[in-house]
Amino acid sequence: MRKLAYWIIVASKDHVKTGLAEGIAQACHGKISPLKKMRKDDFIIYYSGKQTMGRPEACQEFTAIGKVMDDEIYQVQVSEDFCPSRRNIEFLPSLDVSILPLIPELDFIPNKKSWGYPFRFGFFEINQHDFELISLKMLHKDHV
Repeated sequence: MRKLAYWIIVASKDHVKTGLAEGIAQACHGKISPLKKMRKDDFIIYYSGKQTMGRPEACQEFTAIGKVMDDEIYQVQVSEDFCPSRRNIEFLPSLDVSILPLIPELDFIPNKKSWGYPFRFGFFEINQHDFELISLKMLHKDHV
């Protein structure tokens, strides 16, 4: 049996909340290649460096967590010149969690001073330890 994988997708918080409402994931401005790496039952966590795309207000939070529902990738015509690829996601009720207190413990951030560097790629796999560390905070109901 295939081992589960855990993925970080980077998107502004406004875009994440739209995807959450629709039960879908897009990555890297709608590219298909990152979505092909995900498999049914893998987990995703969205990280939002910004509140709104194209605006300077920082967010620096993990903003959604979910499970890949199937192996289907499909495209949706959003506008005349934008037809992004998407995956169906079962999102879990979660809290938005700041990355800042977690940085020292996250393996995917080797250089703690340049902690934002891994997010420049827009999509990447993390290990189970990092997933559990982040998900524990996001899914913790008494955390408020």
